[in-house]
Amino acid sequence: MELQANLNWKQNQGIVLPQVSVNLSTTETNLCVHFKVIEPVACFHLQHTQDNAPCYEDSCVEIFLLTPSGEYFNFEFNSIGHCLAAKGKNRENRTLLSNEVLQNIFRKTSISPSNSTYSWELEAKIPYSLLGLTKNDSLKGNLYKCADKAKTPHYLSLFPIDTEKPDFHRPEFFKPLLIEKQESP
Repeated sequence: MELQANLNWKQNQGIVLPQVSVNLSTTETNLCVHFKVIEPVACFHLQHTQDNAPCYEDSCVEIFLLTPSGEYFNFEFNSIGHCLAAKGKNRENRTLLSNEVLQNIFRKTSISPSNSTYSWELEAKIPYSLLGLTKNDSLKGNLYKCADKAKTPHYLSLFPIDTEKPDFHRPEFFKPLLIEKQESP
């Protein structure tokens, strides 16, 4: 799946945007997400080096998930795998996941810089137990790429978001996620 820019948002107009692909899969115990990013140097930013820092300011990929109970989770990963994560019913009433809980999310990253681009990948495995789900539960959500503090800020999503300005915390625009089944954990 490829993430796209909302070209109605002024922030995405007239710039060279990152290319982002993502694959979702499951194991017996985890939801797995694998992002591949190629972005111009001006879009790349890396500042935060710990979990629950504002990773969205850095070159960041995100997965937001709506559970059957109506609660949604946001997992925001910067290019070196640090994660900001929270849960709640809406934008205003969110609870950060503790650093101890975040330690249960497997993360693997790689970065390859060149003169004109940064190519990087993030693989994350989010335990179903953290989400209060089983592998058979269906999920709605959206996936994103952003970098709020980059020289060239940008905002991409898998599914369109019909808002005047970039706004990822909008569960009304989440859609069913197509997830591949894996044989081994």
